[in-house]
Amino acid sequence: MEISSRNVVEGPSRAPHRAMYKAMGLDDTDLGKPFIGVSHSGNEATPCNIHLGRLATHAKAGVENAGGTPREFTTIAVSDGIAMGHEGMKSSLVSREIIADSIELMVRAHQYDGLVGIAGCDKSLPGTMMGMARLNLPSVFVYGGTIMPGVYEGKQVTVQDVYEAVGAYDAGNLTLEALKNLENVACPNSGSCGGMYTANTMASISEAIGLALPGNASPPAEDPRREKMVYESGKAVMNLLETGVKPKDILTFEAFENAITVANAIGGSTNAVLHLLALSREIGVKLQLEDFERIRRKTPHIADMRPGGTYVMLDLDKIGGIPLLMKSLQKKNLIHENVITATGKTVKQNLEAIHTSFDANQKVLKSIESPIHEVGTLTILKGSLAPEGAVVKVAGVHTKEFRGRAKVFDREEDAFDAISKRQIKENDVVIIRYEGPKGGPGMREMLGVTAALVGQSLGEKVALITDGRFSGATRGFMIGHVAPEAAVGGNIALVKEGDEIVINLDKNSIDMMVPENELAQRRKEWTPRKPNYERGALAKFASLVTSAAEGAITRPIW
Repeated sequence: MEISSRNVVEGPSRAPHRAMYKAMGLDDTDLGKPFIGVSHSGNEATPCNIHLGRLATHAKAGVENAGGTPREFTTIAVSDGIAMGHEGMKSSLVSREIIADSIELMVRAHQYDGLVGIAGCDKSLPGTMMGMARLNLPSVFVYGGTIMPGVYEGKQVTVQDVYEAVGAYDAGNLTLEALKNLENVACPNSGSCGGMYTANTMASISEAIGLALPGNASPPAEDPRREKMVYESGKAVMNLLETGVKPKDILTFEAFENAITVANAIGGSTNAVLHLLALSREIGVKLQLEDFERIRRKTPHIADMRPGGTYVMLDLDKIGGIPLLMKSLQKKNLIHENVITATGKTVKQNLEAIHTSFDANQKVLKSIESPIHEVGTLTILKGSLAPEGAVVKVAGVHTKEFRGRAKVFDREEDAFDAISKRQIKENDVVIIRYEGPKGGPGMREMLGVTAALVGQSLGEKVALITDGRFSGATRGFMIGHVAPEAAVGGNIALVKEGDEIVINLDKNSIDMMVPENELAQRRKEWTPRKPNYERGALAKFASLVTSAAEGAITRPIW
C-alpha cells in the first residue's frame, strides 16, 4: 500500500504540519491512517450541485469506517443552464480544465493517498474524472444525481421544455402566462437536468468506463440510495488503496470502448465525444474520432431517452439503470467484460452480482434484438467543411441528407437575434463560427439557439453547423465541434452567405459546394481575428487549447 501522506505527517520535522491538522480536530490516531481527499463541486450556482456538500459527509463516513482519514475540499462548477445564451457560457468548458487542475493541485499539495470525487453539473463530471486520471491515485467517482422531472399539464417536463417554450413564445405559439407556468414547475428540486443530457450521459459513462460503482448513474439526487452510494464509494476507495488498483488500471482502451458503446446505446450527448477524448489524453490512451464511428456502427441504440426520445433518467432508474443496459449489451458481446473497475472486480463480476432482469413490458429500454436504431447515435462527419471532423447526434433525426444555403453568423447572439426575428427559413443552413475552443474562446453550448429553432418547428427543416458545442438537451439537425475551427483558419471561416452546404449522414459527409480554386482564393484573403480576451482565465485557455478533435484540452507550450 503506497501512502504518500506519510511525507507530510511523519517525523520530528513534520511537527508543524501535525499541529495544523490537530487544529482541525484530528488526533494522532487520525494522523496514522491514510488520507483520502473527498472532493465535491458543491455551490449555490446550480441545483445540480447545491446538495453535494451534504453528500460529501456520507462519503467521509464511508472512508472513516473503512479505516481512512477523509479530508473534504471543494472545486468550482459552472451552471451550464444559467450560463447559457450569453457571454457566461464561454466559461463553461474552461471550467472543466480548472476543475481538473484544482483537484490535481489540492491532492498533490497535501499528498493525499486516494480520492473520492463527487460532481453534479456537466463539466464537473469530466473535470473530476480528468483530475483522477492525471493523479493516478486510487479513486472513485460519484455522481450527485439527476433532478426529478416536473409535471406540466399532466406530462413530465425538464428544463429542455422551457428552452423550447421560449422559441414557441417568440413564434407566437405560446402565451407569456403559459411560459411562466412551465418555468415554475420544470425544475422541482436539486439534481442535474433530467433527460439524457450531458450530466446524465457522463454519469452513465462513469459506470461504463469503470471509475464509478455499479448503479451510480441513475438514482435521483434526493433519493436515499444516493447517500448510500457515496458512503459505499468512500469504503471502495479504501479497498482500491489496499489492492493497489489505480485509474491507469481501470482506464484502458477497452474501458473507453465500453464508454463509447454505452453513450451510443443510450442516445447520449455529443459532449461525450469531447470529454472522452479529453479523458483519454490525461491517461495516455490513444483514442481517436475514428474509434467513435467504428463503435457506433456496431452498437444498437436501445434507450428511448430525451431529448431525442420520450423518457428521463428517473424512468431508466426505475427499471434497473445503466447495469440493466450494460447487461443487454453484454448479451450481444458488445461489452469488454474483463476490464477492472472501481469495485476492484471486473465488469463481468459486477454485472453478475446485479439481479435486475429485463422486463418486456417496460418501454424505456428496447430489447437488444429489436432496438430503436440498428446503429448508435453519435455520428462523426468529415468533409470539406470539417476536415478534422464534426459531431451530430442522430437520435430523433429522421432526415439522412440535407441541402441548403448558408446563413452565416460570427457570434451566437447574432444567430439568436435572427432566429427570434423569424429570419431563418426552411432549408437554411445556419453557420455559427468563431465560437470554437480558441475563437470563443470556450466553445459555447447553444441550447438557446437550437431550442428556439425547435420551438419554431424548424428543428429538422433547417441545419445548424458550428465550431462551438451543443447542450445535451439539443435535438434536431444540429452539427457541432467542427474542426479545424474558424479562429485558426478552418474552412468554416471561408463559408460565405448563400454557399450550398450538403450533409449526408449515410456517407458521414459534410461539404461546402465551393470549387477548390475559389476556396484557395478565400483562404488567401482570410486573416486571423484579434482574441476576444487578452488576459485572465479565458485568454490563458485560448492560448493553450487544442482542437475539438483532440478533446479541446489545454497543453503546455514548451
